[in-house]
Amino acid sequence: MRAVSDRDLVAQVLAEEVRGADPAETPGRLCHAAVRLLPVTGASVSLCAEGMPVPLSASSPRVEYLMEVQATLGDGPCLTAAATGAPVFAWDLQADRDALRWPVFAQQAAAAGIRAVYALPLGHRAVCVGTLDLYREAPGTLDVTDLDAARTVADEMTRALMALTRPAQGGRRDEDTRLHALIAHHDEVYQAIGMVMAQLGVAADEALARLRARAFAQDRTVMDMAHEVVGLRRGFDAG
Repeated sequence: MRAVSDRDLVAQVLAEEVRGADPAETPGRLCHAAVRLLPVTGASVSLCAEGMPVPLSASSPRVEYLMEVQATLGDGPCLTAAATGAPVFAWDLQADRDALRWPVFAQQAAAAGIRAVYALPLGHRAVCVGTLDLYREAPGTLDVTDLDAARTVADEMTRALMALTRPAQGGRRDEDTRLHALIAHHDEVYQAIGMVMAQLGVAADEALARLRARAFAQDRTVMDMAHEVVGLRRGFDAG
């Protein structure tokens, strides 16, 4: 009988964590499991969607805040990983290399007590559907064993997201999946983008950039700003 490998042990822990869970609960459970298995402070999962990440689940309010910071800035390790389809390891957000790569996010993360971020793309080689993001208070690298465990968590997270794309019972694939229900609140961002496009006569990319800039200038999240635009409490003047 062969010995059980570290990867097998991690897979067993993850399987136990999600056993009996509703598919909609699985990403959150995997985030919490990642924190227990790895030398990290927090974990989150975001989806890729037309120019910005869609935060799906996080292990703590602090990590959820840093997800929203990246969505608002349009910059950060998870966006870089999503854009390139390759892992991104920010070993020290207060050191020159990483601090200069994402300067504003690095400042926000440091203010929140986070010094290192490790972002792993989710999906298959040709298609990135999102990212698993791991956060740590102390700077430094992950060793080979921890990296292998992180990749195992990412593999399980990919499977969980694929399960969420299956239609709910009796539902249509494009309208009634569990995943759509989880991220429906994010539809306001796209509604707000459309309204800013109409108000300013600009393309979608420019509208999103304006929305992000206004949110950042007012120390708000892009979700908060979108909610105000859709609720007609905030407008964009072409003049």
